[in-house]
Amino acid sequence: MIAVVRYNAGNVFSVECALNRLGVEFVLTADEKTLRSADKVIFPGVGEAAAAMHHLRSTGLDRVLCNLTNPVLGICIGQQLMCRHSEEGDVDCLGIFDADVRRLVSTEHNFKIPHTGWDTVTVTAPDGPVPEMLDGQYFYYVHSYVVPVNSDTAAITDYCGPWSAAMHRDNFYAVQFHPEKSGAAGTCLLSHFLNL
Repeated sequence: MIAVVRYNAGNVFSVECALNRLGVEFVLTADEKTLRSADKVIFPGVGEAAAAMHHLRSTGLDRVLCNLTNPVLGICIGQQLMCRHSEEGDVDCLGIFDADVRRLVSTEHNFKIPHTGWDTVTVTAPDGPVPEMLDGQYFYYVHSYVVPVNSDTAAITDYCGPWSAAMHRDNFYAVQFHPEKSGAAGTCLLSHFLNL
């Protein structure tokens, strides 16, 4: 059984649609016992980091998520909330990854912020959430904050400089892009995670 974390961040419907397309049974839940017993956990989200962390702490989900031993996939703000701290709202996060989230800053080429649309990934750790067969493939992004490249980086995208497109540590996996909105490449990535 697949558990999708229910909290106050958006984009859950898109994840549900992607899982339905894959024919996967899932439950949308904030229940600790269900999350702990699930085969896999998906931690999605579109939202603001400080508000999301406030909700996670007020419900105890912060403690539950940090202590999960089953495979967990964070998506977009899910990846950012798994880090130590975010500049968005100047908030301490879950601390699963020993990295801080920074605002994406446009360089001399006047890149548009937020970073919205399709961009490629370069796989740097084949045991991460992005399988090597997807190296160089395009994924869909909508975000204004990024995780700098660090020891847990599993894939990189270069937009206003390089940053973590994907991360991995132990049973925790995360991606900055939206696999549920990334066509065939996103479907392949979700299938890869569900088959770990």
